[in-house]
Amino acid sequence: MRIDRRGLLAGVGGALLVTGATRAPAAKEPIRIGVPTPLTGPYADVGNQAKRGVVFAVDEANAAGGVDGRMVEVRFLDTEAKADLARKQAEKLALDGFNILVATQTSGESLAIGPMLARWDAMYVSTIAKANDITGKACNPRMFRVNHPDYSDAAVLKPWLTSRNEAKWGIVAADSAWGRDSGASFRRTAEAGGKTIVSEDYPPFGSNDYAPYIQKVKESGAHGLWVALSGSDAINFARQAKQFGLLDLIVTAGVSFVTDNTVKAMGDLSKGIWGIINYSSTLDTPENKKFVADWAKAYPGTTPSNFEGESYVGMQVIFQSVRKAGSIKPLDVCRAMEGATFDTVEGRRLMRKEDHQLVVPGFFGQVGMVDGVLKPIITMSVPAEQAMPGPDTACKLPA
Repeated sequence: MRIDRRGLLAGVGGALLVTGATRAPAAKEPIRIGVPTPLTGPYADVGNQAKRGVVFAVDEANAAGGVDGRMVEVRFLDTEAKADLARKQAEKLALDGFNILVATQTSGESLAIGPMLARWDAMYVSTIAKANDITGKACNPRMFRVNHPDYSDAAVLKPWLTSRNEAKWGIVAADSAWGRDSGASFRRTAEAGGKTIVSEDYPPFGSNDYAPYIQKVKESGAHGLWVALSGSDAINFARQAKQFGLLDLIVTAGVSFVTDNTVKAMGDLSKGIWGIINYSSTLDTPENKKFVADWAKAYPGTTPSNFEGESYVGMQVIFQSVRKAGSIKPLDVCRAMEGATFDTVEGRRLMRKEDHQLVVPGFFGQVGMVDGVLKPIITMSVPAEQAMPGPDTACKLPA
């Protein structure tokens, strides 16, 4: 049976329980998924995209009779994108039995949850957070990632940046683990290609006034700008950069800056901006075409956004691991996930045993018109082997 999506609008700041069809008395114990993610605050839109991706996967699984004979339940708690609150909300979920955690949004939240997983007897699958440490020095036997880490984005960026003539670049990135990773990676990639960084700033999370940072970039003489901002931060920066004439002066590119939903909010000012594309509804695989068609039936008039697509991939990996493990115990699911291959909307992909990173392709593109709608368009595809360099040697998982 289909979940009543009108219920998704209730209790945004609290918990939402979604259940499948009534189980027969002899049914197996359900799979309980916990989602600590921002549902309010500056990153609420990103968190709610993750929420839709998860709910779609749960709905799909339950309509097919469940996973390995188990129905799926999911509960959401709002983290407001705050690391301390994310840890508290994740603990509540895990101790209530929703101990397969997924889809936290920011890297700080993920890094706060990771060290607590063994204490809670839980596991966590990242679908959005990009900080290298998640599958690097902070790696954890109970923590996995299906989305692209920052170093993967840098590998995808390199061939595009090499092709550009702009010699001087500015950086504006979030003052967070991910933002600083992105800024540092861009600097290394740019300087290795003979470019010069002439301006570099890290505005605090939730900033409203970007004028000082925009003015600094303008005065630096930069020919290009790298932006690593997300959610309402990205939208506010773009609108103010347009007002100050910055977007008309220099080439602008970024990561999580021009996504499906931020482009909708930015409108025409986003046209021509370049960026990393981690998932696109236009991916030409049979699995993705089916996903997009099914999504359009569930959410008429829409296609899955990048964060919705990435969160759906996370659920695909979890469900296949549960089926392989024949268990819902977090450690059993972890063992089944580690080193296994999974059928995803991006094709068949390996979850590396060495660092718990899913090996996926990368894409780069530019905002343009598609069927009369502005959206990021893939102009360059990078195969998984190139887009996802080898495991981070800082990760030391038990053999």
